[in-house]
Amino acid sequence: MFNRILLRVLIVLAGILPLAAGPASARVEIDITKGNIEPLPIAVTDFLQGDLGRKISDVVAADLRRSGLFAPIDRAAFIEKISNPDAAPRFQDWRVINAQALVTGRVTQEADGRLRAEFRLWDTAGQSQMTGQQFFTQPENWRRVAHIIADAIYKEITGEDGYFDTRVVYVAESGPKTARKRQLAIMDQDGFNARAITNSNSIVLTPRFSPSRQEITYMSFEGEEPRVYLLQLETGQREVVGNFPGMTFAPRFSPDGQRVIMSLQQDGNANIYTMDLRSRTTTRLTNTAAIDTSPSYSPDGARIVFESDRGGRQQLYVMGADGSGQSRISFGDGAYSTPVWSPRGDLIAFTKQSGGKFSIGVMKPDGSGERILTSGFHNEGPTWAPNGRVLMFFRQNAGAGGPQLYSIDLTGYNEQLIKTQGYASDPAWSPLLE
Repeated sequence: MFNRILLRVLIVLAGILPLAAGPASARVEIDITKGNIEPLPIAVTDFLQGDLGRKISDVVAADLRRSGLFAPIDRAAFIEKISNPDAAPRFQDWRVINAQALVTGRVTQEADGRLRAEFRLWDTAGQSQMTGQQFFTQPENWRRVAHIIADAIYKEITGEDGYFDTRVVYVAESGPKTARKRQLAIMDQDGFNARAITNSNSIVLTPRFSPSRQEITYMSFEGEEPRVYLLQLETGQREVVGNFPGMTFAPRFSPDGQRVIMSLQQDGNANIYTMDLRSRTTTRLTNTAAIDTSPSYSPDGARIVFESDRGGRQQLYVMGADGSGQSRISFGDGAYSTPVWSPRGDLIAFTKQSGGKFSIGVMKPDGSGERILTSGFHNEGPTWAPNGRVLMFFRQNAGAGGPQLYSIDLTGYNEQLIKTQGYASDPAWSPLLE
């Protein structure tokens, strides 16, 4: 069950700010709107005191490295040993090893048993503190504290929200291919703290996070019939969204969390419906003899992207939230599927099957600017980080026993394996935790 005890105390630490002005220098920053970005060299020191401090700083460094925007420097190269994180560091020692930014910190135990973690981010060229914050929490939440610190550093340097203090729900697969067991699991975005959240022999598919609550929707064949469920992650409470005749596919929340959009199959074709979660009334949005499925709202809720084979092959279409103005946006070679709108609203991610390969790509909402990020034997199911800069997906390699999760940023140059205990597919990224 999700622990909400963390207290985020966002305080610029006092006592050493402002410092005496150093040499004139532009503020250290990364422009993440550029195509191929050179990672910023950053030094993340061991947080004082003890083993837990080192663990927190290790997680901070790992988060930053995995983003592809930062290059944490090997600590063996450090010249200065930080003994007092409240004092200004010897900036020259850090410039010598090309550290453009420096992170120092401290972890202490309060009298009431809580953990106090604090950090400072320094601009070594400008010889100034960029930010400093402190957090109080229970000791078992130390990894969350590390992710929140990494998010604060990411935002200070890039100007945009981070994505490290998030979770991913996915389908955990185990057993032989002919008798594969699938259950829902959840983990931190870096693959740690994984645990099962369903436990049955029924097939589960397409878990999706609510954008406003710690709640997911998913499809299950429990009871021999496909049903769409809502699951509250904090309480474990589960309820059926509704009983629909025929098959139900790809349920997903609206941006305000008040509706679920899905594809219902009847009489050999599938159309897109929405259900109001308060009144449980259903509205049909498409009415074709084709298969319309995988709907995803734009972040403002005004439009919906979906896939349809109404033109003879799977392609992507966009329509108004009321079903009006349906128009095709994908026109490249191959078949397009699993579209999902970016939280920023600027791009739509998709799976593309062409030339014997499955690719993960992005395009603008009008279909222009199509760009393939990664290709392979079988890649599928992209999901966006809440800042709209990174995608997670699953890949089945040729000859492999089962699928695995990967992440890739919008440059297409920073692909990372997300390690899980077993096989994993169909990931869905949470919003930032609170």
